[in-house]
Amino acid sequence: MAREKKFKVIGVHERVSFLYRVQKGKEKPIDGAQKAFTPDEVRIALEKMGFKVQYVRRKLFGNKLKPAPDVEIISFVRISTDLMRQKLPFNEVMQLLINDIPNQTLRDCLKEINLELKQGKDSEKVFLKHSTVLGKFTANMLGLASKSGNMVEIYESTAKFLERNAEFKRAIKQALIMPLVTLFVLFIAVMFYVSYIFPATAEMFVKFKIELPPMTKATLAFSYWLSDNAIAVILAFLIPMVLTGRFLATPKGQFMLDQYMIKVPVVGNLLHKTAIEIFCRVFYALYSGSGENIEVIRMAAEACGNKYMEHRIKTIAIPLMLEKGKGLTEAFEASGVFTETAISRLSSGAETGTVKNTAIQLAEYYEKETTYRLKNVVQLIELSVQMVIMLVLTGLTLVSSETATVKPKAPGGLWTLIAGWF
Repeated sequence: MAREKKFKVIGVHERVSFLYRVQKGKEKPIDGAQKAFTPDEVRIALEKMGFKVQYVRRKLFGNKLKPAPDVEIISFVRISTDLMRQKLPFNEVMQLLINDIPNQTLRDCLKEINLELKQGKDSEKVFLKHSTVLGKFTANMLGLASKSGNMVEIYESTAKFLERNAEFKRAIKQALIMPLVTLFVLFIAVMFYVSYIFPATAEMFVKFKIELPPMTKATLAFSYWLSDNAIAVILAFLIPMVLTGRFLATPKGQFMLDQYMIKVPVVGNLLHKTAIEIFCRVFYALYSGSGENIEVIRMAAEACGNKYMEHRIKTIAIPLMLEKGKGLTEAFEASGVFTETAISRLSSGAETGTVKNTAIQLAEYYEKETTYRLKNVVQLIELSVQMVIMLVLTGLTLVSSETATVKPKAPGGLWTLIAGWF
């Protein structure tokens, strides 16, 4: 609003939840909650309704809006699509879902959206106002869908994108998170064995001045070093991890992660093609409905999930189209973030006037390719983790077996030993 009306914003006050208790006559007191800017706003509204207000207090916890769970948003968009395809009016669809959605945050969000749409407010602004709960991409898409003439198609594309994105995240977690957790647990187990269990056995030989085999001697020396430098070792692992995590949480860190992640062998290629797939899906969904192609490209870049690709498209491709009148494929090629296959297909679509259909064909192609390759990557990573576990267990077994072969030397030679028996 400040940008459109050209005024200066001094402060922004968001609505928060207030808890209240009211009573009408001698009836039982009623407790409730209401969002408002100030407690007086709630008090005045309740008094106008004929209630005697006992108290209005700000809710201490739960005021900050959090994104609704992905599964709830996907369910809402998918069910809405199916119901609208059956020619059910959108306001009835909203009312049905408001009554059935279990998540309180999403339910309250949809109630407000439905109320504001009934009041005749601009649908795009209404949905964008709730982007914190719905997600920026979902809010953009659903807001545009209400203003376009193809709501079902845009809802279908949104549902497809959300499902695909959730599936990809789940596959990446399976491919990376679980193996990392497994290796971490294995690392802790090995450290516990080396620093606590193994010395208890090996020190017994040292006590009796028995010569230790090479691997046992080296492992015991490492155990002593680990015990003496335990704090330093822990800090050497934790400090870089914490600092890296905090840096990656910043916009610059996310940008650098996305920039170099797509260059990582195997996994980076999958992430890159998936980002292009998402870009093409959003481009396809909005190309005919938004009217302004530049805005479509900007929204598709924001939705692709890669900050580096988004930056290159916004700062190179779009300015080339606006300022120098370059064509779509020429500008995309200059950005340097699209594959040769994508550029080739989009170029053919631009020549034949079928850019929209080419975009969805490219998205479907990359979906099939990444899905197939991701399964192979998951299997390869699982095999690698199993090999690491096998090597570690083999090493522990060899060290343990070596300690079992340790034999004490008889003091004084063979005759002394025999004499000792008598």
